[in-house]
Amino acid sequence: IFERSQQMAQLISNVLQMTRLEAGAIALARDWHALGEIAGAALRRQGERLAAHRVEVALDAGLPLVRVDAVLVEQVFANLLENAAKYTPPGTAIAIQARAEPGAVIVEVADAGPGIPPGEEERIFDKFHRLPSGAAAGGVGLGLTICRGIVAAHGGRIQAAGRPGGGAVFSIRLPLDGLAPGPPPEAGA
Repeated sequence: IFERSQQMAQLISNVLQMTRLEAGAIALARDWHALGEIAGAALRRQGERLAAHRVEVALDAGLPLVRVDAVLVEQVFANLLENAAKYTPPGTAIAIQARAEPGAVIVEVADAGPGIPPGEEERIFDKFHRLPSGAAAGGVGLGLTICRGIVAAHGGRIQAAGRPGGGAVFSIRLPLDGLAPGPPPEAGA
C-alpha cells in the first residue's frame, strides 16, 4: 500500500509539473551552480534504484558554473537516471559525462539497455508515449516530457539517440548564460 501510494503521489506530481510547464507557470530560480553538485544530488536521490548498476561519472576538469534552477535540473538528471535504471539490465553501466563547448555545457546520460528504436528518438518526448519495452517498467510516459520542458525553459535542448554498441544516450545542451561570478575581492585590496 505504501509503495502504491508513493507511485500515485509521483504521478500526481508529474501531471502537475507538466501542466505548469505547458502553461509557462514555472518561474526559474536561477543561480550559479556546479553541474557536478547537481548530478551528485540526483545520484543520491536515485541511490536505491541505481544500486544494481555501475555508475560512471566523467565531468571535464574546469567545467564552468551554469546559471540554472538547480532543483529543476536535478529533476532532469533524476528522471534520466531513473529511466536508465528501469530499462537496463542489472550490472550494466550508466554513464554521466559533461563537457564545455563554446557557449554551452553538454551533458550526456548513457546506458547499455535495449536502446531507442529508429524513428522513436523524438516521439519518446511526447506526453504519455512509452516504448513497447517499457510496459513492464512502470510509469506513464511523462518523465521525458518533463525533462524536455525543463531544459527548454532554460533555453537548452535535449535529444535522444541510439548508442553505438547498444543502449541509449540522452544529450542535454545548456547555454552558458553570461559569466559566472568570480571569487570575492581579497581583503585590503
